[in-house]
Amino acid sequence: MQKQISSLQNPLIKHALQLQEKSRERRKSGLFVIEGKREIILALKGGYAIETILFCSEIISDDALLTIKNLSTTDVLCIEITIEIYKKLSYRASTEGLLAIAKGRDLSLKNVLLTNSNPLILVAEAPEKPGNIGALLRTADAANLDAVIIANPKTDMYNPNIIRSSVGCVFTRQIATATTSEIIAYLKENKVSIYSAILQESVAYHTIDFKKASAIVVGTESTGLSEDWRKSATKNISIPMQGEIDSMNVSVAGGILIFEAQRQRGFNY
Repeated sequence: MQKQISSLQNPLIKHALQLQEKSRERRKSGLFVIEGKREIILALKGGYAIETILFCSEIISDDALLTIKNLSTTDVLCIEITIEIYKKLSYRASTEGLLAIAKGRDLSLKNVLLTNSNPLILVAEAPEKPGNIGALLRTADAANLDAVIIANPKTDMYNPNIIRSSVGCVFTRQIATATTSEIIAYLKENKVSIYSAILQESVAYHTIDFKKASAIVVGTESTGLSEDWRKSATKNISIPMQGEIDSMNVSVAGGILIFEAQRQRGFNY
């Protein structure tokens, strides 16, 4: 028999709310919340372990719940919750009445496996907005990048806003977080050329040969990349612009650079 919870004061529901709201609780427990059928399916396909599924029978269909259960390689505790609890826990109204509590991963650089001889990697330094991180992850998935590395992160990668804005693409690529110095050392050790998106001492991005092992590095709109990236770059690159401003949204810039690299590599359009 499936368990049912009808009280917002239930310890599991209180814990789920803390996981949604507090980065410290996610780090301490090693758990996080996934919202939505598509996102949960992508997490399962990405090998994430799900401990508990919370579902609202007034919203979700039996078939949708069965699909999730069948994808899991382990027994998952399924708990029915009321629509009031679901509305309290969920960020969106259109997520099919389904949430999951999953185990996070160790996102250290040591766990990034570069199996291609010429990997293409995206590095983003200190992105502040979860929405921008999510957009970069969607682009990384669309371009089938080998890895995404976040330097000096401002939040953990299981922030619900990152999961939501990435539409689950946080689960589809190899992801790591580390300091700028650690990432530079890692890229050099693995003989990956570094192309830093910086205006100073730069060349137009389309003049670069991205067919070899490459890391495209982007920074924030407000402060750009730190000096370490300029000094360590194989080449500094820029996107020529013809308007009044000299910068664009980091996710837009990242998309332009990534797809130019994949165009050169014979990306199948």
